[in-house]
Amino acid sequence: MNRILTAAALTALATPALAHHPLDGMPMESVAHGLLSGAGHPVLGFDHLFFVALMGVAAALCGLLARAPLAYLAAMLGGTALTTLGVALPAQEAMIVLSLIVLGGWLASGRALATAPLLAVFAGFGLFHGAAFGAAVAGQEGGLAAPVFAGYLLGLFAVQYALTFAAGTAARRLAAAGPVNARLAGAMGAGVGLFLALEMVEGPLLAAIAG
Repeated sequence: MNRILTAAALTALATPALAHHPLDGMPMESVAHGLLSGAGHPVLGFDHLFFVALMGVAAALCGLLARAPLAYLAAMLGGTALTTLGVALPAQEAMIVLSLIVLGGWLASGRALATAPLLAVFAGFGLFHGAAFGAAVAGQEGGLAAPVFAGYLLGLFAVQYALTFAAGTAARRLAAAGPVNARLAGAMGAGVGLFLALEMVEGPLLAAIAG
């Protein structure tokens, strides 16, 4: 039953990704637009959504649910700013997929989650998640006004912190974040990462075979 409840909790977190983007393609022209867009982007991609959920589970296991995600969030905001300033990080999509495999696999293994390495994982991959968020708005015609961009960053921060805290709280309540539940959540996240990795290499592999 605990496994079913864990899966249901993670599925509930994923359901907002089925909705349309809050702006529905409209340009961001106000602080409110920035907030809505920032709040919408992390839940529109399963890669971002599952990673922040996994972070919540891992942070809850370490007893640092309120603080550990801040390492990711700080790096994520930095990555977003870098991209909008024209500094492109390499292999963004591949690193985001790898983040799911690494953190999900770590949780699934049942090994102890030491605080320092965990924070390094959060922050290191946070840069690449942030870079992807920055790329989503870097092409805005005429760029973003400073207040609009600030709203975008605030939306990104708030929704991801809330999702992380919700996932961690759910994990903690399910048998006090017992190892079986945490390992199941990790396996689900790593499975999503492997699926996305296969999607990334499928095209080139088929082209190589056909060619």
